[in-house]
Amino acid sequence: MITNFTKSNELRKKASRLIPGGAHTYSKGDDQFPELSPHSIISGKGSRIIDVDGNEFVDWGMGLTSVLLGHAYEPIIDVIKKELDNGVNFIRPSFIEAELAEIMCNQIPSAQMVKFAKNGSNATTSAVKLARAFTGKEIVLRCFDQPFFSIDDWFIGNTEISSGVTQGSKDKTKNFKYNDIKSLEDTISLYKDNGIACVIMEPASTEEPIDGYLQAVRDICTKEDIVLIFDEVVSGFRFHPKGAQYLYGVTPDLSTFGKTMANGYSISALVGKKEIMELGGIEHDKERVFLLSTTYGGETHHLRAAQKTIEILNNNDYEVTKHVWSVGKQIKDAYNYTVKELGLEKHTSMQGIDCRPYFYFKDNYMRTLFAQEMIKHGVLIQGIVPSYSHNKSEINQTMDAFEKSLKVLAYAIESKKIKELLIGQAVKPVFRKYN
Repeated sequence: MITNFTKSNELRKKASRLIPGGAHTYSKGDDQFPELSPHSIISGKGSRIIDVDGNEFVDWGMGLTSVLLGHAYEPIIDVIKKELDNGVNFIRPSFIEAELAEIMCNQIPSAQMVKFAKNGSNATTSAVKLARAFTGKEIVLRCFDQPFFSIDDWFIGNTEISSGVTQGSKDKTKNFKYNDIKSLEDTISLYKDNGIACVIMEPASTEEPIDGYLQAVRDICTKEDIVLIFDEVVSGFRFHPKGAQYLYGVTPDLSTFGKTMANGYSISALVGKKEIMELGGIEHDKERVFLLSTTYGGETHHLRAAQKTIEILNNNDYEVTKHVWSVGKQIKDAYNYTVKELGLEKHTSMQGIDCRPYFYFKDNYMRTLFAQEMIKHGVLIQGIVPSYSHNKSEINQTMDAFEKSLKVLAYAIESKKIKELLIGQAVKPVFRKYN
């Protein structure tokens, strides 16, 4: 049983003193994990990681969904090592930029032109800017049920944690509900006279689209001259190597990709219709859009990582994709079976889409106690992010940890000792107004 986090606790204090939030990504912060947990990771291989105290865990976070093949996956490491000998950044573009752009245009249904960057926020904010330039309108309609689109003001101003965002930015973003076409229609009717530039949404996030929903969104946007943007930073390449837009058969005007695109290495992409994308170029007579201009957007080793990742995903009749969906289903079924056996159905379940299931808990004290117990048994979780490297041993260890941890939770609920058994505070939502 893992309970020693001596070195992690030392680094936890150091990080908190030097880094706002103690980490460079809020989802990795101390408020997102139990107190009895590793703070700092030394290494990862496949689907296992080792912390600074030498503890080994099955990793179900996989770089916040970005590592699809596995940590330190050798075919990706090999192409990166080889490319590093050639240098990584030059005064003019690398030839690899056009190579990968062509691959993306052949891969993704909505891709006629491509711009690369380093993170999803760069890509989604650039998509919004393009939509505004193309339409001459300013209002953004974003899907309210989906958790994250960007660190930038147009999105953050529309959340609970909007401090520092101007009122003008807040007023330009409005909401609609997922899988509810009337919600979108009503929102469009309400703000149409103000000028709607775009609808931005994940084609699927925590639930799949009901029959006809995405096509109805597509049809409405076409009718109203609204740019449709699919944020596929998470779904792209995980749901299908050609994107969730291919899986569900609906093509947006613009799309954004990242996360699994290079198996954890930093690259993102904005793709879309040429007539919109070319506004960010230098070969037209319209007003120019300063789109994406990132010094590191064309780093050669990360481009090679993306190139190789896409190649692997396309191999063997999409073997990686099938494995990821299968593993997620096995884990979800096993969890819900154990929940039912212990009579915990009113308190917890595993829900969502098989390639990225998530936990439901009645409250965050239950969630945190469960996570604390899973960590003791060598399994580190927030949600479940299956990878190609999650195999039988990791699945079996996780199922065993489910049984042991849920028994503790069942006892805690029955005896009303949840807070007593929990070491430290409960985890908190990332999007909250005050700490």
